[in-house]
Amino acid sequence: MSSTTKVNDLQTSYPLIDADPTASRVLSYMRPSDYALWAAGTAAAPGAIYAMELADPTKLGRAGLRPTLRLATFLGFAGGFLLAYQTSSLRFWGWKENAIEVERDQKELSALAKAGKPVYGESDLPEYVQGVAHRNSMWSQLKFGALPWFNLVNHKHHGVDVSKYSSDE
Repeated sequence: MSSTTKVNDLQTSYPLIDADPTASRVLSYMRPSDYALWAAGTAAAPGAIYAMELADPTKLGRAGLRPTLRLATFLGFAGGFLLAYQTSSLRFWGWKENAIEVERDQKELSALAKAGKPVYGESDLPEYVQGVAHRNSMWSQLKFGALPWFNLVNHKHHGVDVSKYSSDE
């Protein structure tokens, strides 16, 4: 039984870049539209609370409403971040248009391969622990509603043939 998730049979509309990208890669590949989505989520939550207060006042006044708006802003910030992170991950998986990311990935990882470095980074963790980290984080961006979980471990389980980075194109 293999310790990796088989993604070779997965059919997507766009090319698969990485089936289990690390959090640092997902964040560094975010587009301006992802940041706009994050900002919109941050603003939407307190905006909704304020709009509901205008529609049906609670008679708390400005001082009483302040803690509620602060909490709503924090929750909007967290929710907006998770939504932006998920959107960036969907491009890695090939579920959304990803031409910019494909080009950047090819350039960055080809440079690492030519330098003789491992394309997905090095890890001091034992192989078994890397496999456990992979199995726990694979597709975790789809489960953010239940438990926000991020891949923080470099491992070799990414569902991509790394030989494509060694070829001279």
